Amino acid sequence: MRTPICDQLGLAFPIFAFTPSEQVAAAVSRAGGLGVLGCVRFNHAEELDAVLTWMDENTDGKPYGVDIVMPSKIPTEGTPTDLGQFIPEAHKKFVDDTLRKLGVPPLPEDGDPAAEGVLGWLHSVARAHVDVALKHPIKLIANALGSPPKDVIDLAHAHGVPVAALAGKAKHARSHVNNGVDIVIAQGTEAGGHTGEIATMVLVPEIVDAVGDDATVLAAGGIGSGRQIAAALALGAGGVWMGSYWLTTSEYTLGTGDAMKKALVAAGSDQTVRARVYSGKPARLLKTKWTDAWAEEGAPEPLPMPLQNLLVSEAHQRIALSDDPDVVAMPVGQIVGRMNSVRPVAELMAELVAEFDDTLGRLDKTR
Repeated sequence: MRTPICDQLGLAFPIFAFTPSEQVAAAVSRAGGLGVLGCVRFNHAEELDAVLTWMDENTDGKPYGVDIVMPSKIPTEGTPTDLGQFIPEAHKKFVDDTLRKLGVPPLPEDGDPAAEGVLGWLHSVARAHVDVALKHPIKLIANALGSPPKDVIDLAHAHGVPVAALAGKAKHARSHVNNGVDIVIAQGTEAGGHTGEIATMVLVPEIVDAVGDDATVLAAGGIGSGRQIAAALALGAGGVWMGSYWLTTSEYTLGTGDAMKKALVAAGSDQTVRARVYSGKPARLLKTKWTDAWAEEGAPEPLPMPLQNLLVSEAHQRIALSDDPDVVAMPVGQIVGRMNSVRPVAELMAELVAEFDDTLGRLDKTR
């Protein structure tokens, strides 16, 4: 499974694990992959700094990276209070009515301010994330919204840190490389979270051909086995980017209950939906009563990012606290059909590598 990016970043395996959980990210890095910590959940730089310090102390000296959410051209400034004035009252009423119909209780009075849930999506906060991350020995900065601004790319390169960006089309991948991006994550529509419309099997070779030797390509979307990793490398990728697959690991403890894991373990690969209800941009989510409500006749159209984030921020917090598997609001890819048990990261990593080796052995016999 060893590819050139392993030598570049000091990895045993070209398995990149995107996760909002520092415990999962650290476990993947310790197991030989690259844990990539999602920063969007950190509202304040001090919070991220503390978590990255923990990562420094719990990765056994192995490499790790961070993932930010930063638009390349249209900074999203302002505070949640400033932005809130642009949210129509009809949208607020729809969310309130839907939560009531679904039996989702209000937040406790001593809970965190609901409006802060959107801060991590602001351009200025993402820049603060970059500044904090570069004070730590990170080996990668990835941007979920494509190419970061040029000055951010230049800053990362000045620190010797490569930059990765997600792409859902070959032309976007070429644009990323022209902007200075080092690693293109070819994310097929099967993936969880923000994703395009082209399937991984089609997208990966298109992007590999589009960027040539100018960048490493990681395959993403619908990858959750050693066989699928082998397929990704056969398509020309230099590694794989996996996100959803780690949500049902025993190390993933974000949230207040086990409703999310129950919902994911029980779900099939046909139980996801691609919609704008989560953030304002198309994202693949677990299909639940919450997503169904947004698809009903008379439901409002989701607002653009970050207004949709602000609109549903408190709703997502309330849903998480309600601990109801039928109402979970969670980005996840179609690979959820394989995520049918709760297991430790090290076990999953070992299984991925073993199945990859078995697959190559089987293919050798067919030659």
